[in-house]
Amino acid sequence: MIDNFAGKTAVLTGAGSGFGLECARIGARLGMNLVLVDVQQDALERAAVELAAAGAPVLARRVDVSNAAQMEQLAQDVVQHFGAPHLVFNNAGVGSGGLVWENSARDWEWVLGVNLMGVVHGVRLFTPLMLQAAKDDPAWRGHIVNTASMAGLLAPPNMGIYNVSKHAVVALSETLYQDLALVTDQVGASVLCPYFVPTGISQSERNRPQVLADERPTKSQLIGQAMIGKAVTSGKVTAAEVAQKVFDAVAAGQFYIYSHPQALGAVRTRMEDVVQARNPTDPFADKPELGAQLRAALRAQ
Repeated sequence: MIDNFAGKTAVLTGAGSGFGLECARIGARLGMNLVLVDVQQDALERAAVELAAAGAPVLARRVDVSNAAQMEQLAQDVVQHFGAPHLVFNNAGVGSGGLVWENSARDWEWVLGVNLMGVVHGVRLFTPLMLQAAKDDPAWRGHIVNTASMAGLLAPPNMGIYNVSKHAVVALSETLYQDLALVTDQVGASVLCPYFVPTGISQSERNRPQVLADERPTKSQLIGQAMIGKAVTSGKVTAAEVAQKVFDAVAAGQFYIYSHPQALGAVRTRMEDVVQARNPTDPFADKPELGAQLRAALRAQ
């Protein structure tokens, strides 16, 4: 947990929009040094100008978080400019839909590269720096927040790659929490599991790698994109509200962070399926009309 953010350093991936940008804005108001990381150059530049104008010391870096070498260079740059970061927000992510067998190998590489390996790189590179800082100063405190999703606790249909990537982030984050507890009381961890919140993730195609540009989306992928886009844009909880929940959790040392606690009923049902060894419950049991629409759309030829 971190009880005073002033003068501390935050590294935020996916900082050009959504949760990353909103957390950066809060960090600026609290007097933090900000390391802004994004793959989209124009969004990154806009964020850097805004937050520097707000008075925050800013280091902006265009980085593909799935690229190990670029992330290693980022870690070096952070240490040179600000020293070991106190808050690391491994937040960059992309969305992807479609029937699980219809996604290409490149689809898998892209989504797992950003959503999972981006978090892996953030954890493996920044945790040792934070642990060393903690060892050097008994008063030093740090915290790592990884962005997963409610899809990391559930398994909604027609979202296979995304579900897999986010389940992995939840498992990584829970293990990180336990591993840190073995070696230190000065560095904590949290996992953010948002539900449908209006952010830039529903337009992830804008940052789709060029090698995927020639792959035409399948019918199920188009249907998945449309459904996810509609759900995300209709969300009532804002990215700014979720960002405040992130900072509150870091200050309190809270591990699980939810944007929509009411969605935990579905998680409970899934856990009961597992414990009772019963077949997975229909995810549309509460909204059968949505299930009927999806089945009809996918079966129509």
